[in-house]
Amino acid sequence: MPEERGRPEILFPLFAGLETLEGIGPKTAKHYSGLHIETPKDLLLTLPVGGIDRSRKRTIREVDLPGMATVEVTVGRHRKPAGRGPYRVEVSDAETVFQLVFFHVKGDYLERILPTGSRRVVSGRVELFDGVAQMAHPDHIVPPEEAAQIPGFEPVYPLTAGVTQKGMARAVASALPRAPYLGEWIDLELLKRKGWPAWPDALEQAHNPKGPEDVSRSAKARERLAYDELLAHQMTLGLARLSVRKAKGFASVGDGGLRQKVLDHLPFSPTGAQLRAIDEIAADMGAPVRMSRLLQGDVGAGKTLVALMALLIAVEAGGQGVMMAPTSILAGQHYANLKTLAETAGVVIEMLTGADKGAERRAKLAALARGDIQILVGTHAVFQEDVEFADLRLAIVDEQHRFGVRERIRLSRKGRAADMLVMTATPIPRTLSLAQYGDMDISVLDEKPPGRTPVKTALISAARIAEVVQHLRDAVADGRQAYWVCPLVEESEVYEATAAEERFKTLRAELGEGVVGLVHGQMPPAEKTRAMEDFQAGRTRVLVATTVIEVGVDVPNASIMVIEQAEIFGLAQLHQLRGRVGRGAAASTCLLMYRSPLGESAKRRLSVLRETEDGFRIAEEDLAIRGAGDLIGTAQSGLPRFRVADLESQTALMAIAQSDARALLERDPVLKSPRGQSTRVLLWLLEQDKAIRLISVG
Repeated sequence: MPEERGRPEILFPLFAGLETLEGIGPKTAKHYSGLHIETPKDLLLTLPVGGIDRSRKRTIREVDLPGMATVEVTVGRHRKPAGRGPYRVEVSDAETVFQLVFFHVKGDYLERILPTGSRRVVSGRVELFDGVAQMAHPDHIVPPEEAAQIPGFEPVYPLTAGVTQKGMARAVASALPRAPYLGEWIDLELLKRKGWPAWPDALEQAHNPKGPEDVSRSAKARERLAYDELLAHQMTLGLARLSVRKAKGFASVGDGGLRQKVLDHLPFSPTGAQLRAIDEIAADMGAPVRMSRLLQGDVGAGKTLVALMALLIAVEAGGQGVMMAPTSILAGQHYANLKTLAETAGVVIEMLTGADKGAERRAKLAALARGDIQILVGTHAVFQEDVEFADLRLAIVDEQHRFGVRERIRLSRKGRAADMLVMTATPIPRTLSLAQYGDMDISVLDEKPPGRTPVKTALISAARIAEVVQHLRDAVADGRQAYWVCPLVEESEVYEATAAEERFKTLRAELGEGVVGLVHGQMPPAEKTRAMEDFQAGRTRVLVATTVIEVGVDVPNASIMVIEQAEIFGLAQLHQLRGRVGRGAAASTCLLMYRSPLGESAKRRLSVLRETEDGFRIAEEDLAIRGAGDLIGTAQSGLPRFRVADLESQTALMAIAQSDARALLERDPVLKSPRGQSTRVLLWLLEQDKAIRLISVG
């Protein structure tokens, strides 16, 4: 790759300072950063969000008022304000008289640009006031011979403080000549089939729309510019995938002995989806290139068993496996779940977290380095420098959205060529999985194992809280357990904790001392763990919690989930919380308590949950309701920020970009062919050079 040489020279004008453009001084240039515009290239990729029809009319009578009109007029008399009123200028078009109205304007300026008796073309919004047609502050006032400079359809740009439409249009016009033909990075067949213009022409057309259809997403020019972004992004992911694969992997092939021992011990048979995923992983691990695979499974789809089978392949092949979780509670749970099964196969499994100190930690590290520990479960403490494996074959990361591409690569470097499996319980719509995990192969668990009871979901108004408490009282008397989730407060964990403590006190008063436990984000870790353990062991019957229980906690006896103010939670989060119940044999319920009145979008979210337990359907709905950025919180999601492309509506384009990028890299991994060379220019143009450096490809 061309990193060492830096950005190609042909792109320099596009990366110059903004003040090199017409009408932008150093002060205005600062304002543009409010639109994330730092260079002429950024400006050119900031496309109009709409347009105004300024086609010429003979008279304002041809316009439905209020509406936009562009007409030629004869200027009549000026009526200066008495006191603080507006300044009015009478004008007449081909059929009627109307007024131009100005506020806070110095009189001599208007006399200069609108001399009585002259002809002018004016364009602006006309409204009726007390039966009189008025155009307040026309957008354009020019002599008829200059009227051609008013576009028939004027683009409207997104603005920020200190940036005007006129300034933006002028800057864009001065930037467009800087966009040369850069070669073609899009597959020529595809380009022809889609009827897309070349890159400079696409920019020219997108900034000079002829009508409303030219500012829609499906306009050819815009579609092409969106595809450029998606292709650059998928190339970056493809290069990441290549760099992982280039590091030769070990072929880890097991004899199946340990796996068989575990399967013989299971009280049920694995689902078809689990067997399929296990086969895909075994095939990847048996190949001489490194595995990079995402295991996506809905709540309760049985990812743990698949993970264990993968770890056992590593052990059968004479190596070690590691599994990482984001919190020590989750790591502890994975450890407990894996331990019983691993030990039936005679495999040594250990846990390592930040809580391990001193001699105990040293002993574990020594055993790990000798190869005496075959499977290690831990938090990100396994990232630390002093953690050495004898022969690490497989690294599994749980709950992927806490890990970006960078961490994936850092972890896989621990083993000289460890295979990488990432697990997520958040079903991800196809577009987002392509955007976030385009560098990985994907296995999906889309069946529930036997023994999971469906969860009945009901909506209940907060006014009926007394009935809910009575329902809990009966359930507790019946030997059952329940979660009570307190509302989520974005801004303040402290407030969230207070809300949880208040609810804890009222429920304790209602249900009795020792029955109710409490866990929230502000508690010291040891207290949190103790509260979770008391609930897991059944010492407390009701657990009042903030969303810390969302991921992974497993208490089969818990069969009731109450979620307060459910209307303020996201769909995916509600689905995750609901997945905490229905893990045992008892019929389970999830009560979504809401405060009236319910808004439209909240009603839609809660109804979707009531209708389905299919996480993939819920994720698609969530994407439709909230949009991609919100769905995973763009800031921490590793989701790219696109200027033109739209993840929700352009799924199909993203899929084409992925297969196109993979095909190009297959044929030309070092991007040496003519198309490869152009693609390098694209990566520099769209500043994917940072990503290329980050993943040290080349």
